[in-house]
This record gives sequence, structure tokens and C-alpha cells, in this order.
Amino acid sequence: MEIRKGEKKDVPGIMAIINAAKSFFRENGIDQWQKGTPDEKMVENDIKNGESYVVADGDKVLATCMISLRGEPTYGKIYNGKWLSDGSYGVIHRVAVAPGSKKSGLASFMIKQAEKITLSAGFTSLRADTHENNVPMRNMLDKNGFVYCGGIILSDGSPRRAYEKILN
Repeated sequence: MEIRKGEKKDVPGIMAIINAAKSFFRENGIDQWQKGTPDEKMVENDIKNGESYVVADGDKVLATCMISLRGEPTYGKIYNGKWLSDGSYGVIHRVAVAPGSKKSGLASFMIKQAEKITLSAGFTSLRADTHENNVPMRNMLDKNGFVYCGGIILSDGSPRRAYEKILN
């Protein structure tokens, strides 16, 4: 098992995981990823930008995420709280694990990779956001040392819970 940058050949596996997550959200009344994205075009763009990561066992994709060092425009304004830091930061988005690999530590494994990438770029902060009702993601962020900082509004107007972790 390894974590590596996503490649074009991984798109079907990544999309299968994302579509399973969309179904899970829908079945559990979580209005996240229900407006079409993430979609194949977004995943291909993440790959093109070198920001797609997968945990793979050979050619089988077990988990996926997007790690960026370019900031996040929707993080420019935070409501009912404040960020822990003001400097440059890494971002982790689109964290999803294949149904057969859930509760195996793969999401935390990807968080650790995002921390390494962020630190190697000279940044000391990692941010993430999730839907209010996405309790598994909220618990995973809490477990990995993220602090709830307040709310943000996505470009489509959807509210999200914003988190940050200061890296040492």
C-alpha cells in the first residue's frame, strides 16, 4: 500500500469512491456532494494540477483526496470564529475512502501526507472544511488534531464547518 499522486489511469477508481461517498451522504441525509461535484472533470483537473492523491494497493485505489498549497478562496471570510493563523496554509479537500476500506485509518494516513507536503512547502498550517452533518469527517478531523474555527460559505452558497491545524 502506498500514497502517491493520482494519475489519469486512477480516474475510474477515484470516481467510484467519490460516487460511493455521494450515495452514503444522500442515504444519511447529508447535503454534501449532492450538486454534481466533485465530478470527473474536477478530478482530472486535480490530477493536471498535481494536487490529486490516492492510497493504492497496486492498481486498486482505496482512498483519494486533494491536497493544495494554493490556498482556498472561500476561506477568505470566516463567520462566528477566526482562523488560528494568518499565514500561508495547505488545504485538504475531497477526502474519501472506498467502502471496503473504511475505518482502516486511510483518511488519517492521507491527513499525515497533507501535513508533510504542507510543511515541506514551508507552511505551518493545514485547513479543511466539511458539512455540518458529516460526522465521520468531523470526527476524523478532531482525531487528527484539527480545531473547529468557525463557518465558511462555499462559492455555491453552501455553509461549511472550517477547521485548521497548526503543524510543528
